[in-house]
Amino acid sequence: PNMDLPIITCLEFADEPVRELCFPRKTMVVRQGLGSGLTRGADGRFWAVGDRGPNLKLKLAIETYGLDALREGASKSAKMMPALEVGPAMAELRVDEGQLEDGWVEDGRVEIVRLIPLAGGDGRPLSGLPTPGSANGLREPALDSDGRLHAPDPGGVDSEGIAAAPDGSFWIGDEYGPSLLRVDGAGRVLCRWVPEGEEATVAGAPYPCAALLPAIAALRQVNRGFEALAISPDGSRLHLAFQSPLAHPDVAAHEAARHVRLWTLDAADGSLIAQYAYPLDSPETFRRDLAEGRAERSDVKVSEMAAIGAERLLILERVSATTKIYAVTLGLDRRLGEEQIRVETRPTLEQRSAGEEFGLPVLDKRLLFDSDNHREVGCDLEGMAVIDNRTLLLVNDNDFGIEDVRTRFWKVAFSEPF
Repeated sequence: PNMDLPIITCLEFADEPVRELCFPRKTMVVRQGLGSGLTRGADGRFWAVGDRGPNLKLKLAIETYGLDALREGASKSAKMMPALEVGPAMAELRVDEGQLEDGWVEDGRVEIVRLIPLAGGDGRPLSGLPTPGSANGLREPALDSDGRLHAPDPGGVDSEGIAAAPDGSFWIGDEYGPSLLRVDGAGRVLCRWVPEGEEATVAGAPYPCAALLPAIAALRQVNRGFEALAISPDGSRLHLAFQSPLAHPDVAAHEAARHVRLWTLDAADGSLIAQYAYPLDSPETFRRDLAEGRAERSDVKVSEMAAIGAERLLILERVSATTKIYAVTLGLDRRLGEEQIRVETRPTLEQRSAGEEFGLPVLDKRLLFDSDNHREVGCDLEGMAVIDNRTLLLVNDNDFGIEDVRTRFWKVAFSEPF
């Protein structure tokens, strides 16, 4: 093999069914989801997190599974959630990288050591149902298979990113609020941080909550909250990015904006240390997605990050079929001014981003990996963890198998340290 290119190995994984649901047109085989985020702890153990649980867009539920009762469904943003008992969970993984022989890696595999449902203080598993309300009124209703509206749950979580802290606890990013959850090794939520002014959305949750995040976070586009999350090596700082530009002041700004907000927070009290603008690639550069006819500006998103130093991050940027990984450095000269965190600032960062001239500092990006050049790597990559200074572990989100997709892990070994 050409050692100037990364060596990519697909690791074996048994993606076992956990439920079967019989619907008019097709049986849904539900598999455990754990591809929404990956992390490696200071002790070398790997951890994954899955999202809210099986959920389908109404069109898919009607056309694939024959659920005609959903034709009278709610808003375009509604999702059908058919199996609430399969909810947000994290998993400890055992990763066997395999043996290197004649330049090729063989017989690597990933196994689940234990599955840990996220739970409240009483130890009862959390649901993946949406929380009530939001600052901009954007919500994603959840329906059952008969088209009935599930009641919102103030303790519900759409877990999308995970970072292992040095003390053995975990930080988990949530798309709903958006919010951040501090979780112990048994999966119990120690505290949930929500945006200022959003206390009512989690009132009654079965764990402590605190409105410590900047209020502007609540202006996220629906289903595009926190997905990328990393922790500094010493555990003192949290780095997180919104999946997409905020809907600030409206959805039109979200759809046209070209930059995502990336934050560094104090892990002790949630205070904002720095805000950065991460520039998204143009949709035309995601070639596999473009070939499949789906590559709008609002489809480009940040789905994962990993810390590779005190001020250096790897960022996973994707549409669906195409994934890119960039390295960025969080320099002082790239920080945005304090006015850019204020809700009332006009034009908003997103409005400026949609224009010809942005006029604000942006992070510099260095491309490490583009899956368009490695067609053996599949779609919907959402999890990324650092194995060592030149090797990454990637995983796709199988969406709990509802579209017959299996979880797959890839090891990407670069010829030089990143």
